[in-house]
Amino acid sequence: MTKSFLIKSTGFAAIIFGMFALTSCGEENPSLVSQDLAVNDDYYEFQDFIMTDHEIPGVISLPDETANIGASTRPEVKHEESFKWEISVGQKFQLLIEDFGILDDLVGEKKKDLKDQKFFKIKYLIDESDLIVYERTLMVAGSKYAAPEVGIEHKSYHVYGQKTIENIIYGLSSAEEGCDKHIVELMAKSIKSFKRFNRKS
Repeated sequence: MTKSFLIKSTGFAAIIFGMFALTSCGEENPSLVSQDLAVNDDYYEFQDFIMTDHEIPGVISLPDETANIGASTRPEVKHEESFKWEISVGQKFQLLIEDFGILDDLVGEKKKDLKDQKFFKIKYLIDESDLIVYERTLMVAGSKYAAPEVGIEHKSYHVYGQKTIENIIYGLSSAEEGCDKHIVELMAKSIKSFKRFNRKS
């Protein structure tokens, strides 16, 4: 075995080891953000919904009937509590809004809660200071923290964001049970669009 062959073999092994180490580190990082979810500024399948009639001085873009989610042309709003709203567009799209007053860093607090829970695996698809989208997987039986009755893997998708309008901080989120990936992508776009309504004179 020649000296040059040994050098080449050692170099090749080092490259392979380096690639493996990088891959392993990526898999072990629970906050790794996926690139397979696109939330852009294209709102051609959305309609503006003014919320001043519901005690919020804002406007939000919501999916219209062309968004292929079985949406009706007019969103419905439930406002049973003074600081909570639920906007429904069809049967699949339910966006929750909550008035948190002056409390800030709502997204940061939500991430702390997700980190503390033990029965779900969390994978962030979008991880920004004012918006997170994440995949939540129920741990199957045999996992360290799984409940005894859990036998199959179950995934759901969730979104949580915060916006400030006239010094009031609002938290916007999907329902607790989550929804499918396409719907959560639309919700993220709606949350990004939420802003103060400027009434034209």
